[in-house]
Amino acid sequence: MNLFVDIFGYLSIILHGLVIVAQSMTLGGLSFLLLLLLPLAPSLARGASLERRVLRLTCTAAAGLILAELATTALQVAVLMATVDLPLGNVLQASFAIAGGVKILCAALILAGLNPRTLASRGGRLALLLVGVAELAAATFTTHAYARLDDNALLLAVEGLHQLGAAIWIGAIPAFVLVLHHLDEAQGLRQVGARFSRMSMAGVACILLSGVTMCVFYIGDWSGFYGTAYGVMVGAKIVMFLALLLLGLGNFRVTERLRKGQVAPVLRMRRFAEVEIGIGFTIFFAAASLTSVPPAIDLTADRVSLHEIAERNAPSWPRLSSPDHDSLAISQLQAQLDRDAERHHQVAQAATVPGSGVLPPRNAEDIAWSEYNHHWAGIFVLLIGLLALLGRAGVGWARHWPLLFLVMAAFLLVRSDPEVWPLGQEGWWAAWRDVEVSQHRFFVLLIVLFGAFEWSVRTGRLRSARAALVFPLLVAVGGAMLLTHSHQISNVKDQLLIELTHTPLALSGVAAGWARWLELRLPGRGGRIAGVVWPICFMLTGVILLWYREA
Repeated sequence: MNLFVDIFGYLSIILHGLVIVAQSMTLGGLSFLLLLLLPLAPSLARGASLERRVLRLTCTAAAGLILAELATTALQVAVLMATVDLPLGNVLQASFAIAGGVKILCAALILAGLNPRTLASRGGRLALLLVGVAELAAATFTTHAYARLDDNALLLAVEGLHQLGAAIWIGAIPAFVLVLHHLDEAQGLRQVGARFSRMSMAGVACILLSGVTMCVFYIGDWSGFYGTAYGVMVGAKIVMFLALLLLGLGNFRVTERLRKGQVAPVLRMRRFAEVEIGIGFTIFFAAASLTSVPPAIDLTADRVSLHEIAERNAPSWPRLSSPDHDSLAISQLQAQLDRDAERHHQVAQAATVPGSGVLPPRNAEDIAWSEYNHHWAGIFVLLIGLLALLGRAGVGWARHWPLLFLVMAAFLLVRSDPEVWPLGQEGWWAAWRDVEVSQHRFFVLLIVLFGAFEWSVRTGRLRSARAALVFPLLVAVGGAMLLTHSHQISNVKDQLLIELTHTPLALSGVAAGWARWLELRLPGRGGRIAGVVWPICFMLTGVILLWYREA
């Protein structure tokens, strides 16, 4: 049971992130069709073809929303039935199950109505719009606003406005990129660019207004920003939102030049929009993480102070020597259990059982062990960024820098979880029951894929342009997943202080991944600048890791 609950805690964040992505793409695609493409289709040379393509994309998103919401609701129902021993009929009457059912129904109705015949009639378009509003309303009942005792109606409206803004801006960008890819007429580009720019500005206004309001009601004061997990995650969302605004500003300048009939870098607009999609989806997963923690305003105790943050991050030389494995708390506890069992002629119990829900013991040597791992990982990442810059400068042997990823992956696989094979007593397969171990192994797999693909690309073994995109995508995904990573530490303040380090690591990873994407996809000066930015992001990541402290 504890294993099921632990898995639920992490898996629910991932599934909820997928739900937000699919919902935003569904509603965004629908708004793109109703507000932009259908009104402009008669004046576009390939209007009918573009409509069919956006229809397929939106239908795919609606189908994904049905599947993701089904999985999320089923998981929640299963956990509730297992933990409180309620029959299925009673559980299905819970607010989350009703909201999930409404969302699934609305998504199915949108999927059924997304066809040329329905869109051709005014009544059909109005019906789709109303179903979209119902979908959005049901989604607000799965947010923090529904559980608030005060200002409930206001916060529900604000949450709905926030999700609406995300849909008509970020959720509609995939449809915008699809249209730009197949639209080559200057007049059509001017029309589509200008109208989508207005849609985006409306979405930004919705997000800003609702975001500021939620900060007031959910965070309250400045200490809530830096002193709670909720505030730290909101801060990460704000940083990524500002990055989106900068990219959007670049695209707005392109659309203005198009509107005035001037020559404009349309390809750059497409590439910036692709990066907006990636960063926007990362924000959605950060939003999903927020649902797993209480609002900052409700956490008045155990907040981290600025003094504690400064004390934890005081300059200190990296820890480059490791404590003995036998000195770790788990090893000492296991040794004691072994001695007791031998004395009583019994079979020794395991000091820890993966997936049991019981936090493993920690001592000063465990902290030193973890810091050693982070500091050496920082050295690896710092070297990777430096060698990538040297390789860009023309140093031939430096192009083999991706092989350092493989060395780092082997290092982390052995040392990340000392209670697990090959250092600990827990077997390789049994350890998968532990959610934190599974997350660590997922990151190791990403690192191996980083190295293998990028080395093959750098040495010419893989010549496909798509293969080269694997590295930036995995780096960006790794950064996004780091936002959902959690540590099994009982002390709330220690856990938050670690998250304060991991959040800039995640943001740096996201920036590095999408900068490398631009280097590959954007010719000219913009690509060259991005080619310098992403190795610097890696070096910054290395410095942050070298600065990492747990005590």
